[in-house]
Amino acid sequence: MSVQEYLDKHMLSRKIEDAVNAAVRAKTSDPVLFISNHMRKSVPSVITKIIGRQILDSRGIPTVEVDLFTNKGSFRASVPSGHVSGMYEAVELRDGDKGIYLGNSVTRAIKNINEKISEALVGMDPTLQSQIDQAMIDLNKTEKKVPLYKHISDLFGKTNPTLPVPAFTVISGGKHAGNNLAIQEIMILPIGANRFEDALQMGSETYHHLKIQKVRHLPDCSVQEGLGLVKEAISRTGYGERIKMAIDVAATTFCKGTKYDLDYKSQNKSGQNFKSADDMINMYKELCVEYPIVSIEDPFDREDWEHIKQFSELGLCQVVGDDFLMSNYNRTKRAINESSCTALLLKVNQIGTVTEALEVVKLAKDAHWGVVASHRIGETEDSFIADLSVGLAMGQIKTGAPCRGERVAKYNQLLRIEEELGDQAVYAGEDWRAT
Repeated sequence: MSVQEYLDKHMLSRKIEDAVNAAVRAKTSDPVLFISNHMRKSVPSVITKIIGRQILDSRGIPTVEVDLFTNKGSFRASVPSGHVSGMYEAVELRDGDKGIYLGNSVTRAIKNINEKISEALVGMDPTLQSQIDQAMIDLNKTEKKVPLYKHISDLFGKTNPTLPVPAFTVISGGKHAGNNLAIQEIMILPIGANRFEDALQMGSETYHHLKIQKVRHLPDCSVQEGLGLVKEAISRTGYGERIKMAIDVAATTFCKGTKYDLDYKSQNKSGQNFKSADDMINMYKELCVEYPIVSIEDPFDREDWEHIKQFSELGLCQVVGDDFLMSNYNRTKRAINESSCTALLLKVNQIGTVTEALEVVKLAKDAHWGVVASHRIGETEDSFIADLSVGLAMGQIKTGAPCRGERVAKYNQLLRIEEELGDQAVYAGEDWRAT
C-alpha cells in the first residue's frame, strides 16, 4: 500500500486539516499539543483490556474490582455487597471453599471476568452501555430469578402449578359479625369457570348482587335464610350450577357442652335453639339437599372426633378441618387414620414454617384429601398464600370477600400469575379437590 493509499484509507489528510484549522481558530500558543489532543478526541473509544482482581470490602470480605482500559484512558470500579441476597436479587458467585476466606473468596468470578467477559467486551465502544450489558447477560444463560410460586413448586416437587378455585366469603356471621348468624361464613366457589380470571368475575358479580339483599335481610338472618339469599344472588347472575356454595360453621364457637346453640348471638332467643350433634348432622343433610353445598368447614366442636367422622363418612360434601386440625401435622395424621375430615385448611403461620406446611400438605395430598390455602382474620396485604396455593397445586384458596385491600391483594396476585403462565395456566375448576 502506497503512502497516498494509506492516507486515503484512513482519511488522515482530512482529519489533520480539521485539527490544524481548529488550532488556528483557537489561536493556541502550543499548536502541536492542541492538534494532538484534537486528534485523540476524534478517535472512537474502544475497550482494549479488562483486568479483574479480588479485593476486600468494608467488612473484610472478598469482593471484585475491575480495571477497564480504553484507547483513551483507564477506569476502575469495585463491587459492594449486601448481607443476604434476596430471592429476586442477582446472585453473588463465591467460591464456597471454607478453607479460604470462610468460603467467601471470589476467584471464580475473577476468572470469568479475565477470560469470558474480557473476550466478549474487548473491542466494544464503552459508551454503548445497553450493548455491553446485553453481552454480559448473554454470557449467563442461567436464569436465577424464578417466580415465588415456581420456587414453592420446586421445593414441593410439583411440576404443574395450578390456579385455585377461590372460596369467596359473601356473608359473614359468627362471633366477629354484627348480626345473629351463628355460623361464621357462607361462601361461593366458581367451580364452573374456565379460568381464574373468569372465576374472579363470577365471584365479584355475585357478591355485588348480594349486597343489596344483605342490607335488607341480614340482621336476623338464620343459616337457611342466609343460604337462600346467596342462592338468589347466584340466580340473578345467571351463572347457575357453575357456582357452588360452602359454609364455615366454626361450631366450637357455639358449642355448649355436648349441645350447639344456634341462637347464641341473640339475647332474646338464647337457649331455645339448642341442637345435639345428631341434630346438626340432620341439619347438614337437609342443607346439602336444599342448596348446592360442596364444602362444610368445622361442622362440630374441635374435640368431637366421633361426629365429624360420622358426617365425613356420609360423603355428602367436602369436610374441612380448621379449628379441628389447626394445620397440625399430628392431628392431621390422626384424622386421616380415623377417616375424620376430607380436607385440610392450611394456615402457614399457624403451623409455624414453610417446611412444616409442605410436610402437612404432602400428608393430606397423599391421603387424597382436599387442601385449602387460607388467610387469617388479622390479615395483611402480603399475597404469599396466592403463590403458595399455585405452587402446591392446592386447588382451593380461602381469602375472603372480593373487597378490601388485604383480601383483593391475593386475588390480584393470582391474576398476575395466570397472565404470566399464559397458555400453560391451569385453573383447578371441576378438579378442585383432585389436584
